[in-house]
Order: sequence, then C-alpha cells, then structure tokens
Amino acid sequence: MKLNYRLQGNGQIIVLIHGLFGSLDNLGVLARDLQQDYQILQVDLRNHGLSPHSSEMDYQVMAEDLLTLLNELALENITLVGHSMGGKVAMKLTELAPTLIKQLVVIDIAPVAYQESHHDDVFAALNAVTQSGVQQRSEASEIMRQLNLHEGVIQFLLKSFHAGEWRFNLPVLQQRYGDIIGWQTVPEWNKPVIFIRGELSPYIQDSYRTAIAHQFPQARAYVVAGCGHWVHAEKPQHVIRIIRKFLQN
Repeated sequence: MKLNYRLQGNGQIIVLIHGLFGSLDNLGVLARDLQQDYQILQVDLRNHGLSPHSSEMDYQVMAEDLLTLLNELALENITLVGHSMGGKVAMKLTELAPTLIKQLVVIDIAPVAYQESHHDDVFAALNAVTQSGVQQRSEASEIMRQLNLHEGVIQFLLKSFHAGEWRFNLPVLQQRYGDIIGWQTVPEWNKPVIFIRGELSPYIQDSYRTAIAHQFPQARAYVVAGCGHWVHAEKPQHVIRIIRKFLQN
C-alpha cells in the first residue's frame, strides 16, 4: 500500500509515526523542531489521513507498508519515533528490517497485548457524529461534548473530520481494534531504544518491564511528570529534549 507522506529537512533520517485516529500532522510539534537538524519523514498509516483504506489492519501489514515506503525512498540508518499505535508499528519494523533501523523512540506504549479497551467512549462519540450526518466541526464537537468526551480528545479527533467525514476508516478501526491493542512478541532487537512514558498514563506499567527487556534488551525509560497518554502534546519541549539527547549519544 502506497502511504501518504511528507519529507522535509536534511541530515540523519527520522521517521515519525502517529497513533490511532491520527495523521502525519499529529507529531508536527516534534517535526518542526527536529527538521532544523535532521531529515524528517512523516507518514499517514493505512486507514488514516490521506493514505488508502483497507479491510486489513494489523501490525504486520502496517509495518510492511512503511518498509515499502522506506525502500522506495532509499532510506537507511533510520531512527523511528512512534506514538501509541505508531510505537507498535515501529517495534514491529525491527522484526521485518532489523538492520535498516539505527535506533528507536517509543512514546507511551509497550510491546504487550492490552486486555482492556481504552476507546469505547471514543468509538461511541465517533459513531454518533457519523450517524448524525453533520457537516461542520462545530456541530461534531457539540455531539461529542454531550457524550462527555474530554475536550482535548475532541480537538484531537476533529483534526481528522473534513466535510462531514472522518478521514480515518472508522468501521475497520472498530472491527480490527483487537489487533490494534494486541501484540505478537518480536525477536530480540539489541540496539538503542528509549520508552517515553507519561506519568499519568496507563499504557506503560512496571509489570511490563520483563516483556520490554526480553524484546529490547538495551531499552531505557523516561517518565514525564504530570502527563497522560499524549505526552508529546502536553510537554513537547521536555519530550524534544529527551529525543535530542538520545540522538546525540
């Protein structure tokens, strides 16, 4: 599948990979800073943004999509930076192309299969907007507020609402949600990895340390105080400092 992408800057290549319901703009705060010194590739994963839709949606096919793009652009010695679902795509790519990747930054996700849904309220709100037939973002936001969705989540989701439609493939994301929160353990990848965790987020628990160390023996963790799952949006300068220090090692 040919992914929509944006390539800017010069120097060592860094690939930014967004999370569920997102698009290539979601890590824009990181891209704008890092492209001063690095070449930045931002991508829309399948079923998101302006990339094609498909009934297939798991980490194997998402990583294969990204690998195809990297090969077409003849990129190598790559640093991957992935948030949430995008972090799992990055970790899966270490299995498919272990020598292509130099190092890995994983933002607030662990290489584990999660047992509970964190998005039931989001799916309910998205479907309510779809079923209402509204065309304007203001109308969509009011529907989601009535369902008590957090304001920050509403504003994040609205970035993908255009002319009365969601740019992400809502039916497939809902159908394949089990694959998205799931995980198949990848072989040991013994290169530098950092996990950036939001202190208030439930996605990286101390109990996951064994699973992380088994798959990524060189992994180190950083906790950003006072942040939830969207740690890069809540404290972008802190996250940028962590990433830049990692890149310079």
